[in-house]
Amino acid sequence: MSKPKNRAEELLDELIKGKTAEELIGQEGLLKQLTKSLVERAMQGEMTHHLGYEKHASSGNNSGNSRNGKSSKKLKGDFGTIDLEIPRDRNGSFEPQIIQKGQSRFTGFDDKIISMYSRGMTTREISEHLKEIYQVEVSADLISQVTDSVMTTVIEWQNRPLDKVYPILIMDALIVKVRDGNHVQNKAFYLALGINLQGTKEILGIWVEKTEGAKFWLQILTDLKNRGV
Repeated sequence: MSKPKNRAEELLDELIKGKTAEELIGQEGLLKQLTKSLVERAMQGEMTHHLGYEKHASSGNNSGNSRNGKSSKKLKGDFGTIDLEIPRDRNGSFEPQIIQKGQSRFTGFDDKIISMYSRGMTTREISEHLKEIYQVEVSADLISQVTDSVMTTVIEWQNRPLDKVYPILIMDALIVKVRDGNHVQNKAFYLALGINLQGTKEILGIWVEKTEGAKFWLQILTDLKNRGV
């Protein structure tokens, strides 16, 4: 009788079958987590733009409107259902734009979500990605506010501490079209997927390639080491 495979062995089998890192992180729910975090942060940025002041800022006192908790919404994504928390305002006048009223699906943006979490993406490139994700015309001021909010989440994620040991490390690349002004170019995004001692898979980091060869790989390994691996 054959020995049951652990989760790490199952994931390796999936790679051998030719599945990409993007497919793996989608099926494991990791891409769904990244999407949820980014979209919720974007809506928080929209709320700040709508009210005209940051959360807990004294400038909001006696402004006539304020944050008032959250409501829940389910969206169908490419890799399953996403449970979102939608911010509300006391006057009931806030309607998020990144997720429209009545919208039930959020698909086709997986590569952009992945690339926005990548170390090496500029603020301008992230802003351009957000413009493409918004499916309605929005103001430059709104995009700027949302970009600032999203950047906070991205930087926290990029710099979070990691475990000391990952028995298995998987590296893969994803090609994404990135807009810079009027130009669109393909960029390679490298994903480091780690399987920890409990057999749980994590996205350790995502990087945009800016150099070639050994220097680039050394940069990735140094980053992982600096974060505790």
